[in-house]
Amino acid sequence: MHQKKRILILQRLQEKNPNPKTELIYNTHFELLIAVLLSAQTTDISVNKATSQLYKVAHSPNDLINLGIDNIKKYINNIGLYNKKAENIVKTCRILLSKYHGIVPNNRAALEALPGVGRKTANVVLNTAFNWPVIAVDTHVMRICKRTGFVSGKYTYEIEHQLMKRVPQKFKLHCHNWFILHGKYTCKAYKPNCSSCIIEDLCQYKKVFL
Repeated sequence: MHQKKRILILQRLQEKNPNPKTELIYNTHFELLIAVLLSAQTTDISVNKATSQLYKVAHSPNDLINLGIDNIKKYINNIGLYNKKAENIVKTCRILLSKYHGIVPNNRAALEALPGVGRKTANVVLNTAFNWPVIAVDTHVMRICKRTGFVSGKYTYEIEHQLMKRVPQKFKLHCHNWFILHGKYTCKAYKPNCSSCIIEDLCQYKKVFL
């Protein structure tokens, strides 16, 4: 894809939604971290359903450690991989307390060292909580990039590298949220709504995939 097309796509997504937000519900950086950790391989709706009850009884590292793994599981058992995620939550809370006084670190290496926190989760936290101009690549972002031809790559790290290279600095802060929301509501996995897509004329989907 020519760079001029990429910029047009980003401009249109920006015009439609100048200040996109994650659909995960949270009040603090810590709640955001836990919500993103829980969101792996599940939907934001499922996470919000679980955390709406969990955060009523525990919304700090100390709270969650005191609640314990078994009780955390009861609140998040509607979420995929909830057993492992409950264990990672408690381990993460202990590290936050022992190393960072219970505060979510504004540091990539520190975040990625937390149990259950990979690069995508770290990028979401750095971007959303600390306004880092980084781009988190999930299944929606991968799909948008491949269908439109925005960038290419087989793996998430390849897509992220290409996006960081091709997306102008002024668009980087909001790029992944634009792509995620576009993927959720327009460029859906099984049946994209091309007729209502604001970037249809800039997209290669019909040329390549149909």
